Amino acid sequence: MINRFGVIAGPWQMGKVDQGVFTYWMLAHYFKRPLSYIGYGGSGKQVRDLVHIDDVVDLVLAQLAFPDEWSGNIANAGGGREVSLSLRETTELCAEITGNRIDVGAAGEERQGDVPVYISDCARLFARTDWRPTKDARAILADIYEWIRAHEVAVKQAL
Repeated sequence: MINRFGVIAGPWQMGKVDQGVFTYWMLAHYFKRPLSYIGYGGSGKQVRDLVHIDDVVDLVLAQLAFPDEWSGNIANAGGGREVSLSLRETTELCAEITGNRIDVGAAGEERQGDVPVYISDCARLFARTDWRPTKDARAILADIYEWIRAHEVAVKQAL
């Protein structure tokens, strides 16, 4: 089985600017670190879907329970349109959750290979299973926040 996931997010992910963007954004808000919208005129309108690691684990465990039924299948597995955010929307949610508003700069240059919008089309997967992401974007970001808060010293040292 090949699962092509959207952006996997959740606790224990040490987000960087190019990987784990939702954790990276929450870390910046929590610790009041600088951010910039990169590319596309620095507007923050790039969109990604996200899926919580718990939902990913649930799907993989369901697939492992019936390997013969899943063998050879390829499917997208992400948040889809229902669980997707632009960077600008992510900024607003992070500010609401942390209570910290930070200035976000604009770096207009685009990175090679970056795409303005990625939203998983999960129709093939949804036709085979009743699995659906259970956590919305706010819940995912809140879970990341709670993890940072609970492990603040260790997380800050790792940055």
